[in-house]
Amino acid sequence: MFILQSTNLALRFLLELCALAALGYWGFKLDKGIAMKIVFGLGSPLAWAVVWGTFGSPKAVIKLSAITHFILELLVFGLPAVALYAAGKPNLALIYGMILVINRLLMYV
Repeated sequence: MFILQSTNLALRFLLELCALAALGYWGFKLDKGIAMKIVFGLGSPLAWAVVWGTFGSPKAVIKLSAITHFILELLVFGLPAVALYAAGKPNLALIYGMILVINRLLMYV
C-alpha cells in the first residue's frame, strides 16, 4: 500500500508541474501581442503557484475546510485542462483530465 501511495503522490507532483507547463503554453499561444504573451505565459503559472501554495498545498499557509479545499482543487487543477483545450490541444486536455481524476480517486481511497 505504501508503494501505491508514494507513486500516487509522485504522480500528483507531476500533475502540478504539468499544470504550470499547460498554463504557460496557453499564455504563449494567445493571439495577442508579444508583451501580452509574456505576461500571460509567465504570469498565469506564477499566479497558479501562488494560489496553490498559499491555500491548497499540504504545507499551505492558510488552511481551508475540506469542502473549500476540494472546490479550490477542482478549479486549480481543472483550469490547466481548459487552458490546453483553449490552446488547441484537446487530446492533451483530455489525457491530463483523465489522469487527474484517477489521481484524485486514488488519493480519496
